[in-house]
Amino acid sequence: MNRYMFAALLIVTTALMGSSFVVGKIGVAHISPLLLAGLRFVLAGGLMAIFVVKYEHPRCLIDWGKIAVIGLFQTVGVMGCIFVSLRTITAGESSILTFMNPLFVVLLSSLWLKTTYRALQWAGVGIGALGMVVLGLSQWSSGTAIGLMGGISWAVATLLVKRFGSFCSIWVLTAYQMLFGGLVLTGSSLLVEDIKLSIHVVSVTSLLYLAIIGSIVQFALWFYLLSQGDPARTSAYLFLAPLFGVLCGYLLLDEPIHAETAVGAVLVGMSIYWINRGAPARPR
Repeated sequence: MNRYMFAALLIVTTALMGSSFVVGKIGVAHISPLLLAGLRFVLAGGLMAIFVVKYEHPRCLIDWGKIAVIGLFQTVGVMGCIFVSLRTITAGESSILTFMNPLFVVLLSSLWLKTTYRALQWAGVGIGALGMVVLGLSQWSSGTAIGLMGGISWAVATLLVKRFGSFCSIWVLTAYQMLFGGLVLTGSSLLVEDIKLSIHVVSVTSLLYLAIIGSIVQFALWFYLLSQGDPARTSAYLFLAPLFGVLCGYLLLDEPIHAETAVGAVLVGMSIYWINRGAPARPR
């Protein structure tokens, strides 16, 4: 693949990541947040489970338990927080907060995995922390805190995958952690939410977009790009996703872009880029 096609696919993939926040914001107006997230990943995980049926699956309960734990953090924690946060903050702000996960990966892996990072990566953490402060100037609410929790949960899931190692195919892991997480989210919705489920063109289209385009297609493209290029350099482009989230929110939902939000988004984007572009971390 030539570099222009590679770059184009990266832009498409990160745009899909950012647009999913906007579609989620539209969806939660018609479907309860946890229920929408649950239905999204039951559908996406179920379809992917059919796709990976011929792949080698885990053969012991411990490995299935690892998939369940990852699903609790990656799907239940991250996606549950995203959809609940969308009730009170904009799609753009939710995307920025969620994609702060590289900052939390650096902090948590330094404490948990005893990884030593370079000065450039710690500078990225500092810039990201400043970005969070600036974002807090524009709006601080329960939704902001929940969005940050989503970013932290994503970081924990990332470190768990690294800690557990390659115990099964990434496609099998993705399918079943989504399916397990979706079932937990759906069950949680039935227990704690006042169920809202309006079935019409907008709600059904939102759900299908999130499940198929925003989950299956997005994951397939992302894993394909990771396999075709250097993972560290490819991951550096994740900083585009929250910027697409802000832009899509502005264009499609008329979400205002406050000066603090714009400055905070730039700082967060810079921090994610610096963290991912820094020299490889060294284990202690």
